[in-house]
Amino acid sequence: MSQELPKAYDPSVIEQRWAEYWVKEHLFDVPTPETTHAAQKKFTILLPPPNVTGRLHMGHMLNQAEMDILTRWHRMRGETALWVPGTDHAGIATQMMVERQLAAEGKNRKELGRSAFVEKVWAWRDLYGGAILDQMKRLGASVDWSREYFTMDDRLSPAVNEAFVRLYEQGLIYRGAYIVNWDPSIQTAVSDLEVEHEERIGKIYHIRYPLADGSGSIVIATTRPETMLGDVAVAVNPTDERYLALQGKLVRLPLSEINGSPAREIPILADEWAKPEFGTGAVKVTPAHDANDFAIGQRHNLPNLTILDETAHVLLPGSPYHGLDRYAAREKIVADLEALGLLVEIKEHTNSIGLSQRTGVVIEPRLSQQWFLAVNKTPTTGGDSIAAKAIAAVAQGHIKFTPEMYTKVYDEWMKNIYDWCISRQLWWGHRIPAWYCKACSAITVARTTPTHCATCNSADLTQETDVLDTWFSSGLLPFTVFGWPNPNPDTGMPDLTPDLATFYPTDLLVTGFDILFFWVARMIMLGTHFMLDVPMPDGSPRSLENAVPFKAVYIHGLVRDADRQKMSKTKGNVINPIDIIERFGTDAVRFTLASMASPGTDIAFSEARTEGYRAFANKIWNAARFLFMNLDRIEGGFNLHLHPDPAANPTKETGAPEPAPNSSKGPASGTWALPEETPLESRWIFSRLSHTAAEVDRALSAYRFDEAANAVYQFFWGELCDWYLELIKLRLNFDDLPETVSEEDRAARRLETALSLTLLISVFEQALRLLSPFMPFITEELWHALCSYSMGGPSLPKSIALTRYPQASDFPIDLVAEAEMKTLQDLIVTVRGLRKELGVPEKEATPIRIFASPAIGALAKLNADMLAKLSRVSAVEVAPAALTGANARSTADFDVAVLYERTIDVPAERERLTKDLAKYEKGLAAADKQLNNEAFTAKAPAHIIEGLRKQSAETRILYDKTKAALDALAD
Repeated sequence: MSQELPKAYDPSVIEQRWAEYWVKEHLFDVPTPETTHAAQKKFTILLPPPNVTGRLHMGHMLNQAEMDILTRWHRMRGETALWVPGTDHAGIATQMMVERQLAAEGKNRKELGRSAFVEKVWAWRDLYGGAILDQMKRLGASVDWSREYFTMDDRLSPAVNEAFVRLYEQGLIYRGAYIVNWDPSIQTAVSDLEVEHEERIGKIYHIRYPLADGSGSIVIATTRPETMLGDVAVAVNPTDERYLALQGKLVRLPLSEINGSPAREIPILADEWAKPEFGTGAVKVTPAHDANDFAIGQRHNLPNLTILDETAHVLLPGSPYHGLDRYAAREKIVADLEALGLLVEIKEHTNSIGLSQRTGVVIEPRLSQQWFLAVNKTPTTGGDSIAAKAIAAVAQGHIKFTPEMYTKVYDEWMKNIYDWCISRQLWWGHRIPAWYCKACSAITVARTTPTHCATCNSADLTQETDVLDTWFSSGLLPFTVFGWPNPNPDTGMPDLTPDLATFYPTDLLVTGFDILFFWVARMIMLGTHFMLDVPMPDGSPRSLENAVPFKAVYIHGLVRDADRQKMSKTKGNVINPIDIIERFGTDAVRFTLASMASPGTDIAFSEARTEGYRAFANKIWNAARFLFMNLDRIEGGFNLHLHPDPAANPTKETGAPEPAPNSSKGPASGTWALPEETPLESRWIFSRLSHTAAEVDRALSAYRFDEAANAVYQFFWGELCDWYLELIKLRLNFDDLPETVSEEDRAARRLETALSLTLLISVFEQALRLLSPFMPFITEELWHALCSYSMGGPSLPKSIALTRYPQASDFPIDLVAEAEMKTLQDLIVTVRGLRKELGVPEKEATPIRIFASPAIGALAKLNADMLAKLSRVSAVEVAPAALTGANARSTADFDVAVLYERTIDVPAERERLTKDLAKYEKGLAAADKQLNNEAFTAKAPAHIIEGLRKQSAETRILYDKTKAALDALAD
């Protein structure tokens, strides 16, 4: 049998094929369980739903690569791994997108009407909304596509309705007038989290307000003179001696005359909000257009006068400013004040300007009737507030943040949280289930459309036009995707579904810092509130520990450009991941991100590094081609059920153990017992495989993707490809044996070859599994190619992703083999370096002389074939004394000399030895300083002290040898 891999590795040929295969075969689907599988360990993770308007960017790529690595790793460890995908309806972004399309057609949504506009958005969503999920499929994300959700689909919309109604019934949702962040462009309220603040140089205006009694005036300071049209008072600090005599007096508000009516008179009042050090110490009070002014108005029972409409134009019919944009009004008002002699001065002033995250326009604080969720209020049904439960969930350790610093960030934000404005003045979204009675003005909140007013029984009802904040529905996802509320027919209370019983709480959330408060905190608030009412699978009450939406939150860093600059369209440094993938392949891009991803660290994405990992994939490909070229030497074939069974007997064909069936669904236990005749290099590579598996397991458990990727890289490239493959070639060449060799010896050599090949297959296949979560495409391709050689045994899984992930306990640790190989590797590298320095022709073999312990000398002679193969050594001599001279080098374990005649450059050799001597002196001084420091040795762990002593002893040996060599040159 033969397997021909293409000579060149081309990711574009294999990636699309395997991506389609994984989806078509439903390999990662997890069906709804009939009963709760409490004994089966599970790993559940929810995809932070990208906007339905979205396209893949490097932040998505990092986020999804990390989630996919973890999900594949957990799945291969035998856990039921469920990764749930979906998209968010993105109320503001989607409505903006469709309105732009309408504008290009010369239309607008108001002309269409609400119903037709919503139909238009649905049509847009059906046509374009799945683009980012299609990109995820192309990248091979191992999600359960059968569970794909959309936040406004028929499964989730009723749950959103139910959540709103329940919160309203518990007295936690109310409607009221409050200052909100108003976006004049899209004409809706946005949350504090959707406002980005930017420092800008502006102006502060000092304006004279005449006293109504004609006795003088007071000068106020403001940064927004256009809002003075809505002033209802002037405030001064009660302790400000400058204005004690003016408190309680009235001023005549400039420019407030309308249609010939006299200027309005407003009071001067005392309030501690006024700061004597700001401006003039006197401030105007405009409750309908400033949050702080609104609070002053509440304290002093002031009226609210709205003077700007939804588009931030002046709304004062009869006023000369009516219909002007807020900034045009500012210019005219300032000019008119100056003409009246009331503009005292204008100063430059640095101000923090709030900008809408969605549109970039300046936010306008505006008094508006909105719906709010009271997060700090006790529900009428009893228990703690929503915020209190969410704070306790983290404080009690039920949710752990990585990096840990975000625990404090979360706690501080939650302890200072305000009521959440959950209404948006949009047409696209979950329409608020509230109806207004035209007869009595009462509000009816209901799960289904009511026919009559709950207060007066009138049938003249009109539904609220606002929709819910997108983050409200996405905050419910961890339990709504699993079937909540599922009302109990007897009690009407939410009840368990098989999915909720099995998969809730989810295990992990992987996300970025930018949505820590938008989404993470709100999921914790809503999850701990609603799920406490849902019983446990055994019928017992649910504790806070089991009500949390997830048990851990891993917050990754940003992907920056190679110069560590934040990517932005303005800078022109945005990297399109699809472009990079088309050039280097998905596996190389994933591995680049993983190799640089660690908690709390941003990633400086480098194409040069990605090119390096493309070369890594090519190295693996070439190693596979070498393996396939030799597989026909195994008579009778082999099987790939390679998880070791300690009770297995060696096969007759190879002497290798007969492995037990392997399945990620039920990991076996036990260590592979290698045959006694296993060569040194194979005992070493299996031991290194065990250490690597342990390191990957440790690193991924701590979200150290960089350390895990590096461990796999070093094993695959450094130990397997650079060393083991070269060494095993010694066992594969028996065709050139002398004719005098007996048939019996030839048969023994063939058996040795078959054993070495079988062990190589085993190591290579396990290495593919180690790499699979990081590079799923190339590992799938090569694993299936290897499967084509598999003979006998139970049927193989459909994918390498469904095999068992290598565990440290699977492979025998052989510390003796590791120590011996370390010595041989050091010897080979040292001899190679010496040959290069001496100018030995590459193809010319030379003898070496070694001075070392008897064990090391015997090791070198026993493995002379290894030295001959990897460092062109023709013979090994053991020296009776230390070796010196230009053709000799020393390590802590041995001296070695290459026996090759060459004219020695004495000055250059003396310079080299002098530099080495200085290096060793510095090392000895540093070690002695630490070892002689009693304060250090009293506190340092024992293994640290022992390591320093060992290092010092080895450095002393090298120092003495180098000193002797330097002295010999002087003779």
